[in-house]
Amino acid sequence: MKKLHLIRHAKSSWSDGSLADIERPLNKRGLKSCEVMAEQIVKAGCAFEHVFCSPALRAQSTIENLCAQLTTKEISWQIDQALYTFEVRDLLAWCQSLDDSLTEVVVVGHNSALTDLINMVGDQPLENLPTCGYVQLALGDRTWKDLSTGSTELLSFLKPKMFM
Repeated sequence: MKKLHLIRHAKSSWSDGSLADIERPLNKRGLKSCEVMAEQIVKAGCAFEHVFCSPALRAQSTIENLCAQLTTKEISWQIDQALYTFEVRDLLAWCQSLDDSLTEVVVVGHNSALTDLINMVGDQPLENLPTCGYVQLALGDRTWKDLSTGSTELLSFLKPKMFM
């Protein structure tokens, strides 16, 4: 069964207005959210296999800080420039191009692309995927190319406020 695990980057800092969007770091709340969410994401069924991350500093810091909490797991990820997007069409095309040998994929990315993707392909509407929020979608035994409107089942939705 194919599963798509979506993680929105944790809360980022806007304190340095001179930084480009892609260079913004996490703030204190973002770091705390990573601490509380890491184990909850694992409990929800995410094995952190085949992890792909936006090149934005806040996304990379999110996966680094989640992994730092999961000391019993050896987790690796790769940066994909295409995941620095806020457009659902771009994210959907990226997902549809995945190799079908991958059964579970984790994406660490950005809104509004993530929330829009969940609402497009999911069977339940979601108002917003908050920062450091997690969603697990099941595609079943279909191919990644089959990812389309209403093609997945929402298995899990977690947000930091549930655990803080």
